[in-house]
Amino acid sequence: MPLLSDTITSGKFVHWNKKVGENVKADDNLADVETDKATMEVVGYTDGTLLHIGVPEGASAKVNDVIAIIGKAGTDISSLLGSLDAPVAAPAVAAPAADAATPAAAASSAASPASHTPSTSLVDGRVKASPLAKMLAKEKGIDLSKVAGSGDYGRIIKKDVDDFVSAPAAAVSAAPAVAKVVVSGQEGFTDTPLTSMRKTIARRLGESMYTAPHFYLTMEICMDNAMKARTQMNEVSPSKISFQDMLIKACALSLKKHPAVNSSWMGDFIRTYDHVHIGSAIALPEGLIVPVLRFADQKSLSQISAESKELYDKARNKKIQPSDFSGNTFTISNLGMMDIDEFTAIINPPDSCILAVGKIKEVVVRKGDGFGTTQMMKVTLSCDHRSVDGAVGASFLQTLKKYMENPVVMLV
Repeated sequence: MPLLSDTITSGKFVHWNKKVGENVKADDNLADVETDKATMEVVGYTDGTLLHIGVPEGASAKVNDVIAIIGKAGTDISSLLGSLDAPVAAPAVAAPAADAATPAAAASSAASPASHTPSTSLVDGRVKASPLAKMLAKEKGIDLSKVAGSGDYGRIIKKDVDDFVSAPAAAVSAAPAVAKVVVSGQEGFTDTPLTSMRKTIARRLGESMYTAPHFYLTMEICMDNAMKARTQMNEVSPSKISFQDMLIKACALSLKKHPAVNSSWMGDFIRTYDHVHIGSAIALPEGLIVPVLRFADQKSLSQISAESKELYDKARNKKIQPSDFSGNTFTISNLGMMDIDEFTAIINPPDSCILAVGKIKEVVVRKGDGFGTTQMMKVTLSCDHRSVDGAVGASFLQTLKKYMENPVVMLV
């Protein structure tokens, strides 16, 4: 099992593209493997015949585990297989629902009140019943000798008393004052196996949340000028510019002015980066992935737009490579398109900060002697207090606010 990226420790085999006995070449794609961020190809590295597959589809293998054997056709590999560790076990397959339900159904049938007769609750003329059942029967005027017990050895329990209906009483009673509605349902749940991506998210963000002391700074940004500027720029831009693209550019320029935010906590020292690589988080069914736009401060808005769209498409189609989602120095997480006003985000290692972006919202404000409306957006900066202090984070947000409220200065 090769080291497909710097962050993986294992991979899940989604599909084998070759079968045992087939000839393979050194650059053939043997299998598709799901890693922590993408589905990647495993190549054979040598010409020959595929003699053995050691990891079935759906199972996982750790880096450096034996996943296949390639050699000359007809080679006896029995001794080699015997020297290897036990093969990776395939994931457990649940028994068919009908088979699993059969014993339960039989047990349920055996315990059904209908399978007992009233006589089973009598021992030496004494009725076997729980104290609670006796109390309930007395309150309801029920003769326990006529109740079938469903407990151990025919013992009458509370449920039997609750379910018992006296035939004579039913004939005399015209209609109950309040109808008793019996709701029947079945409890259940679904266990979803973790993907490699979800495991990595849980591990990395768990480490970040509980090792990095987070604090949060929230600021409102007026988006009136940004909305007008975007409309004008899209009239000439070869690639449609989004507000996310504008945020990426504004953050990149702000980081150049506040390099302390463009840093990483390294344990014994703080690493401050000269370059600016902005991660732009995107949600996938398997989890969150953060494509990285490199040297974002040096690119135009149209270049950022075109490159980000390409990265997002590669991520959605599982074609993204480790070089596309590594090396970030700052991250943006935007939930504005999902109608979220504001939120806080967990820092994405190795960054010192992450910007959480809410939706653009029309609000009423005081204008002159009267009132009017304006478009506002809330952003929240999560900071690692080990490397970024409150004043530093606040200064960064002030600079970001100036860029977003007057986008033309980003073009200078």
